[in-house]
Amino acid sequence: MNTKTLTRRLSHWPKIPLGLRLFLLYFILVILTTYFVSSTVMKQIKPTVRQVSEETLVDMAHLLAVMVEDDLQAGTLSQSRFAEQIKSYGLRQPDAEIWDITKKTINHRIYVTDSQGRVLVDSWQQDVGADFSRWNDVYLTLRGEYGARSTALSPKDPLSTVMHVAAPVKNGDEIIGVVTVAKANRSAQPFIDASKYRVLSWLLVMSVMVLLVGALIAWRINSALQKLDDYAKKIGQGEKAQKPSFRVFYEYERLSDALATMRQQLDGKDYVEHYVQTLTHELKSPLSAIKGASEILQMPLSDEKRQLFANNIEKESERVQTLIDKLLDLAQLEQQSELVENQPIDLVKLLQDVESSLFVRAQQKDITFTCSGDKSACIYGDVFLVQQALFNVFENALDFVNEQGVIRASLLNQDGQCRVSIYNSGPHIPEYALSRLTERFYSLPRQNGEKSTGLGLNFVEQIMALHNGKLEVSNVNGGVNITLSFKAGAHTP
Repeated sequence: MNTKTLTRRLSHWPKIPLGLRLFLLYFILVILTTYFVSSTVMKQIKPTVRQVSEETLVDMAHLLAVMVEDDLQAGTLSQSRFAEQIKSYGLRQPDAEIWDITKKTINHRIYVTDSQGRVLVDSWQQDVGADFSRWNDVYLTLRGEYGARSTALSPKDPLSTVMHVAAPVKNGDEIIGVVTVAKANRSAQPFIDASKYRVLSWLLVMSVMVLLVGALIAWRINSALQKLDDYAKKIGQGEKAQKPSFRVFYEYERLSDALATMRQQLDGKDYVEHYVQTLTHELKSPLSAIKGASEILQMPLSDEKRQLFANNIEKESERVQTLIDKLLDLAQLEQQSELVENQPIDLVKLLQDVESSLFVRAQQKDITFTCSGDKSACIYGDVFLVQQALFNVFENALDFVNEQGVIRASLLNQDGQCRVSIYNSGPHIPEYALSRLTERFYSLPRQNGEKSTGLGLNFVEQIMALHNGKLEVSNVNGGVNITLSFKAGAHTP
């Protein structure tokens, strides 16, 4: 298989996000660790419990051996007080709650044999007089060794084993008998099972918690990469994007800073080239008009024509000045990647201020201005920029509204969005122009025949992008509607 074929096959494999790949590896490690720890602990619980039980039986056997020394030496053990107490002990029925496990019966068996291995006392009263000299607990102890044995009552039942631990009864250095304490291993099984259940439960809980933490970390890594990916794509497409910030992953923060620096450097070069070309193109027309008018003014003219061409020079000069001012404002705005100020804005008050500023122009066309909707509508952002956006929208509406028409502003606060809609009565926008209205230098002819700079709605669109908002222009019944959508009552990220 050649390299091209391998590459082609690998390209068809599903692309798994880095965060998910890290989590899958982390998941496998946690599961394997949990398995090996649980299996090791499970294997150790039973022998550990039995070792503890055996150690307890050893102490108990030696205590009883000391207690029976005098009676066994005197040969009166079978009729002694100790024999009666052992018999009563075997008949007791305790009622104890031990770690949620109920104990109802005595699980220990105690028997005492003489130096020949014959049973003298038995707490179960079933083997008195029997010969136990061949059982390891008695046989080994009588020989001075550690006597213990584990005997299964049923070969088919591994839990039927009974542990026997013996201690010698001495007269000086002579062994005159043996005390054996026996306990069924089945009695410890509930505690073993309970321990296993607790260990497995805690391992399961801890494994789930560790996996959740791992999933959270993997998600944060993946989301951080996604932020960087989106930021890089927006930079590549020339969109306005805020540099992502990271609280934990400082390496991503450095990469984000590097991308932002690279963007500024690239944007600066492209921006200068683009604006030089744009400004040169847009200034050709008014400068040509000024030059032509000035040349004509040097010729003999009547006062009326002289005044006409002088007015034309003034008009075209104002157009050049307006164009330069607009371009400077737009250039400053486009170089701004995030809001400098982010404070609460009372939209109702802002609309009233804009209306007051444009009152004279509205009166000249006998325009009726109304404002309705949610009076408590509030957004967060840059007050000056939002005001400038509203100025541009209202000036656009005044340019196209018909005489004695209506400009109506309405506020809607719903679904986390605050929408400012400005409606003006008048002619509809041609369908071919709707998608181009926010293009730089694209404009439609006004009723007065004047040509605008074509920068107003582009300026508004840039302001809305800074506020993570949206500009929408649509034809409605009897006129045109422009909607500015902001996030309601929340800081702009």
